Amino acid sequence: MDAPPALTPERLLRRLEWRVVRRLDGLLQGDYRSLFKGVGLDFTDLREYEPGDDLRHIEWNVTARLDTPFVREYVEDRDITTWLLLDLSASMGFGPVDRQKGLVVAEIATTIAHVLTRGGSRTGAVVFDTGVATVIPPATGRNQVLRIAKAVLDHRDTTATGTVTDLGELFRAAAGLARRRSLLVIVSDFISADGWEQPLGLLARRHEVVALQVSDPRESVLPDVGSIYVEDAETGEQIFVDTSDAGFRQRLAAAAAARQAQLQARTRRAGADLHAVSTDDDLVRVLVRVSELRRRRRR
Repeated sequence: MDAPPALTPERLLRRLEWRVVRRLDGLLQGDYRSLFKGVGLDFTDLREYEPGDDLRHIEWNVTARLDTPFVREYVEDRDITTWLLLDLSASMGFGPVDRQKGLVVAEIATTIAHVLTRGGSRTGAVVFDTGVATVIPPATGRNQVLRIAKAVLDHRDTTATGTVTDLGELFRAAAGLARRRSLLVIVSDFISADGWEQPLGLLARRHEVVALQVSDPRESVLPDVGSIYVEDAETGEQIFVDTSDAGFRQRLAAAAAARQAQLQARTRRAGADLHAVSTDDDLVRVLVRVSELRRRRRR
């Protein structure tokens, strides 16, 4: 049997246009900006604080002087620049053969870039593994979408194991690249060394940040397949485990749930929204869910 043709940027984009964007057309009626629309950017006025206002918009100097909370009002900038911060470290190679986490990153990045550039928004990307591997400056148009898709697809097969990812480095690099207030979309599994919360929090103070956590169900739930070796995708370290041990599987699931709860809390404290994306998920449903949650948050 002949091997399937290699996945090229053009082939990936055409597939997503047919399977994802066409369906989004019907579900969102062309309102793509609602998916990842940022908050207002241009300061216009001050007014007294009202319950439900974003605490990040409090004008502290005026509040202290008048002894009454005041917030800054903005006019939305519809030409907001978007940066895609794409984690393609070694752990992103985990998942089913036909849809590893790295492929999900490629699908998400290509879809978002297509959606936003088609509406005239400038979109750039940072591809990251053990460090910043590729920077694609913001631009518009179909060729820009293909550039981003190519950078991700090319990088999926070149990432080496042996080094623990430090997402803090990615976030610090983004702070240097995004000079104006921008929309930052992080696509990562958030398997990282500690210390990323502070640089993420600094980003969230200046920019609109959306975090998409890509995972695979088999990372937290092991099937009963007997005694096997499992390997840490980041470091390459191997251990021998007995998956027939029900107690072991329960402890693994409990540890995974605890890690997820901690991750949710850490990103929330940093001021970012965290949205889960599984290798089993329908990308259209994921994007619509993210859109709805963000719409509710802005009310």
